[in-house]
Amino acid sequence: MSILLLIILFALSAVFAPRFIPAKLGWLQTGTRVALSLAALFMALATSFVIIDQDKVGHLKLIYGASKLPPGHIIAMNGEAGPQAEILGPGFNFKPLLNILYDVEQLPVTEIPEGYYGFIVARDGLPLRSDQFLANAWSDEQRMLDAGYFLTEGKGQKGPQLTVLKPGRYRLNQYLFETYVKGDALRATSVPAGFVAVIKSNVQEKPADICQPIREGQTAKLSIPLVPKECRGVWNEPLLPGTYYLNRRAYEVALVDTRIQTWQYQGGYVRRRINLTLNQNGQIEQTAEREEVVTPQNAADNAVLLRVEGWEIPQDLRILAQVTPEDAPFVVASVGDLQAVEDKIITPTVRSIVRNVTGSTAPVATDQEGGNLQSVRRVLDLQDKRPQLEQAVLDALIPEARNAGVSIREVRFGDPVIPPELLLARKREQLAQQMITTFRKEQQAQEERIKTEKARATAEQQPELVRAEIQVEVAKQDRTAAQLRGEGEKLRLQEITAGQQAQAGVLGRELTYQLAVVKEVLAFIAANPDAVKVPNVLVEGGDAGSLPAAAAVFGFLGNSTVARGLGQAASAPPAPAAPTKTP
Repeated sequence: MSILLLIILFALSAVFAPRFIPAKLGWLQTGTRVALSLAALFMALATSFVIIDQDKVGHLKLIYGASKLPPGHIIAMNGEAGPQAEILGPGFNFKPLLNILYDVEQLPVTEIPEGYYGFIVARDGLPLRSDQFLANAWSDEQRMLDAGYFLTEGKGQKGPQLTVLKPGRYRLNQYLFETYVKGDALRATSVPAGFVAVIKSNVQEKPADICQPIREGQTAKLSIPLVPKECRGVWNEPLLPGTYYLNRRAYEVALVDTRIQTWQYQGGYVRRRINLTLNQNGQIEQTAEREEVVTPQNAADNAVLLRVEGWEIPQDLRILAQVTPEDAPFVVASVGDLQAVEDKIITPTVRSIVRNVTGSTAPVATDQEGGNLQSVRRVLDLQDKRPQLEQAVLDALIPEARNAGVSIREVRFGDPVIPPELLLARKREQLAQQMITTFRKEQQAQEERIKTEKARATAEQQPELVRAEIQVEVAKQDRTAAQLRGEGEKLRLQEITAGQQAQAGVLGRELTYQLAVVKEVLAFIAANPDAVKVPNVLVEGGDAGSLPAAAAVFGFLGNSTVARGLGQAASAPPAPAAPTKTP
């Protein structure tokens, strides 16, 4: 204000001051007028520019406006006094009498950090309709950020905006736009891998004729129909993994896990056992145990309690299920989320189906007319026919789960907690069979040990065995040689006998015998020369065929051993002649 008065004062002085200077000093009048005019101009120019910092935005408030703002408006568009739609960018900005007519305020650039979005509230614009709580979405976001376009051609609405600002830096007219940039409610929607985001919209961006509920296929079973994208309601198309900048005041996001889910039903019962052991005498002894099985924290629920043949049997169970991306909107629309599906649909259905399957009758044979003969299930079927029971439960559970958009992939039973009294006889039989097997194994082990010891002893006596085997072989060879010599001697004697028989046929039996004796004597003398003594008497022979005369010739009479032998031979009766064969 003071600067404006000075400018006016200098301008008036430039007009009227020269009049008080004498005319003869015309040069002084001119100089005074120019100096005062330049001073007024310089002061006016000095107030007509401003330099805006790089990270600031210049905001203008017109002080001396020609008119006032209309009621309900806070941003001036036509020279009204008050906050202006125009903003000043960074650097040098010139406007006549800028600093005089306007109040220039430098405000920081609006910055949206990574991972967040900016929620905008417009202080001016067209009013919201009665069915709106958020303004219409911006068709051209870049131009709508210009306050002048927003309030005129853009037909922007006053109040909270549906459109949000993505991460970045924005030069906004902060007199018009109030921006909220931080807080958990303003985080970007991140859909991780293995999930989809089901959107429930509270606003409608498309015309009503397009946003008709979808009631085809599975959706006919749902209590809440689905709608196309950008319509009010649950969208029939989920958002795939990624990052989305959704206005959380307009859209409710439900993340649905589309991976395979494992729902376990186990624990919550007492397990009894009867243990069988063998004492040192080979007798079977039994002891009882009790164990409380608690439900794990990550389990869906307790084990299913079955009633078969009057016995209460806890049955552990594991189910593999999946919600596909296409079914995720159905799940959210009909139930809510996976936890609600598990608690309200899957768990009660599983308990009912498992009880029905295990407590029902089972086909055991086919009668003559082709029908199935039924039999009540036994307790031991829970472990002996487990695959058939699992398949029966799976077949019954699949259509029930599909009503809520859940796909059942697999059903697996755990070990049933069968009363130990029912298994006692089987355990005793198995233990007895194991004892028999053990005894047989021990017997085989002893036999193998004997073989091993025998082999070891044989190895240690190997030198003796080799020598014995050599001696046996030598004895066999000697026996063979003796046998051959005997056969040879037999043949020789047979030939000699044949010769003697022939000789006896010629000489007579007596002479043949004597000749044989003489040959033996001569052979003995040849082998034993010392046995012969020279005779010291003259002996005259008698009969030529007499053996004593021959003996006397050799000096065997008296002390001669040969003579004595011949004498004994001579006195011996002649051997009978061998019978001769008649030719």
